[in-house]
Amino acid sequence: MYRNMVLSRRLEETISKIYFEGKTPVFNMANGPIPGEMHLSNGQEPVAVGVCAHLTAEDIVTATHRPHHQAIAKGVDLDAMVAEIFGKATGLSGGRGGHMHLFDPKVNFACSGIIAQGLGPAVGAALSRKLRGLPGVAVAFIGDGAANQGAFHEAMNLAAVWKLPFVCVIEDNSWGISVPKSASTAVARNDVRAAAYGIPGHYVAGNDPLAIYEVAGEAIARARAGAGPTLIECETYRLAGHFMGDAEAYRPKGEKEALFAADPIPKMRARLLAEFGFSEDELVAAEGAAADRVAAAIRFARDSADPRPEDALTAVFA
Repeated sequence: MYRNMVLSRRLEETISKIYFEGKTPVFNMANGPIPGEMHLSNGQEPVAVGVCAHLTAEDIVTATHRPHHQAIAKGVDLDAMVAEIFGKATGLSGGRGGHMHLFDPKVNFACSGIIAQGLGPAVGAALSRKLRGLPGVAVAFIGDGAANQGAFHEAMNLAAVWKLPFVCVIEDNSWGISVPKSASTAVARNDVRAAAYGIPGHYVAGNDPLAIYEVAGEAIARARAGAGPTLIECETYRLAGHFMGDAEAYRPKGEKEALFAADPIPKMRARLLAEFGFSEDELVAAEGAAADRVAAAIRFARDSADPRPEDALTAVFA
């Protein structure tokens, strides 16, 4: 779990530097080696690793427009993932999707830039597994703002009615772009909404990967046993803006400093040393391996060919 947290963080730290290449002094989103918007997940790594530690390649994950930590935790091919972010032909979708649309059928991972869009496909995948008698649990990661979309109610209701092997995980980072959760959501915690569907609801505070691991393990085991869906909301923290270039003027004074003081990676590192018997050398080695792996993926992406212009009309359905 710590390795994946560090790998995700190192990737995003590197991407955050590369993203602005060619975009200064006049910002143009289309310029540079990484075109388009960029949403970083740094700070939210505990949710991804705590849940995905229980999953295998046959389990299904749908994620959000902020998907890097979830993709890494699910085992998406890092070289192909980074190449997709760079818009290269060797990317997961040949460079067509970019960072908000990462698809890796080898590990059953998908994500979308549309809010709450992954809920329906995840419930559909869970229904497919149940009808066909196949193994596999479907997990949909969404943000707290997505819990106010109609798709959330529809998906949760059907998953409960059909008693599907499905888990909905809400990453509560307190903000829907620039709107605070308190101004957009009638309840303080979304786990209480589980009662409306007659299913268990859990809230995990503190952005704690080990606490998330425990709760997710119970929910996923329940789904595998045929007992139906579970709703989990995890308190987490978005250390960056909603997107690269976000001035974050909406944040209260002092909030960012407090969030960085609670950065989950140093906290996890300290626990591994103090509570679990890991040595400093072991953690340094893991951190170095993560940095090397990210550097290799970036080289692969930079060295890969651009898509051919004539491929613009392939994989398009009329």
